[in-house]
Amino acid sequence: MYNKLQYISQGKTIEEQLYNIHHALDSGCDWIQLRFKNQTAKDTFTLAEAVKFLCEEYLANFIVNDNLYLAQQIAADGVHLGLTDMNIAEARAILGNTKIIGGTANTFEDIENHVKNGCDYIGLGPFRFTATKEKLSPILGLSGYFNILQKMKNSNIQTPVYAIGGITINDISPLMETGIHGIAVSGMITKSDQKEKLIQQLNEKLYANVSV
Repeated sequence: MYNKLQYISQGKTIEEQLYNIHHALDSGCDWIQLRFKNQTAKDTFTLAEAVKFLCEEYLANFIVNDNLYLAQQIAADGVHLGLTDMNIAEARAILGNTKIIGGTANTFEDIENHVKNGCDYIGLGPFRFTATKEKLSPILGLSGYFNILQKMKNSNIQTPVYAIGGITINDISPLMETGIHGIAVSGMITKSDQKEKLIQQLNEKLYANVSV
């Protein structure tokens, strides 16, 4: 089953990105989603190639945000597609069945659509306001997650859902009670000066009710 903690990379330069990703991996994070917006194709490729080697070294999952052809080119573990990116069914036809395809969702209808088109996991958000994204969908809050997860349960949709968007450590336990699978975070890990301790605490909360 998929790890419950995803780190969405941050950094305006290749160096910053690699620094942040390396530290996240070193501190015990084993799922990296590479997010490197508005950069040249050459820089993005250079970074993605370096991150792929790092993730292989740490046995971590490596997902590329938005850029399906880059994910294919460097043989990443998969791709995460936003609501305005390529259709998931199209992406599946290109990448095949062995790769992980995640999709961003803001509503139950988005989830239904993604699942019908064959996605492997859902990034559902935003939980609260986040400065990471420029065009923010309506904020869901705890009640939004609860309602959407309830609808999924009633429709027997079992695709793993990750909460995303401005999550703090105190949000995790109540969020897990809504039925989500895990969380995707960026700033919380990037800005922490005790990453190892933080990731340990996050995992403790994420796996608190999982029988091993």
